[in-house]
Amino acid sequence: MVSTDPISDMLTRIRNAIAVSKTQVEMPYSTVKFRVAGILKDNNFLDDVSQKGEGINRKIVVTINTENSNARITEIARLSKPGRRKYVKADQVPTVKRGRGIVIVSTSKGLMTGAEAKKTNIGGELICQVY
Repeated sequence: MVSTDPISDMLTRIRNAIAVSKTQVEMPYSTVKFRVAGILKDNNFLDDVSQKGEGINRKIVVTINTENSNARITEIARLSKPGRRKYVKADQVPTVKRGRGIVIVSTSKGLMTGAEAKKTNIGGELICQVY
């Protein structure tokens, strides 16, 4: 089955895995999803992100947390949807939970966190928020 919104599908897989206390989740590979997962790993929300397989069988393996530890993601939500896109200027990038969470923004310079977008004074499309 092909999803019309692959990023939303990725976030839902992560959210569902956390709800049932899984430590790893697999999903079909795409460059954007791999970059989003990489940003979450860099900001210490995920333990590890890797890829396995080749060609059309390539998968992203996301390690949410280690055994016997809690997930560091409380809530993960898609902001911009295919039916309703949300774009912001650099000074309008929202802060999540007074800075305890992050917003991922798709800019002309690539995907980055909201803090990086504010620092480089660049706006873009809001992808998701995590805390």
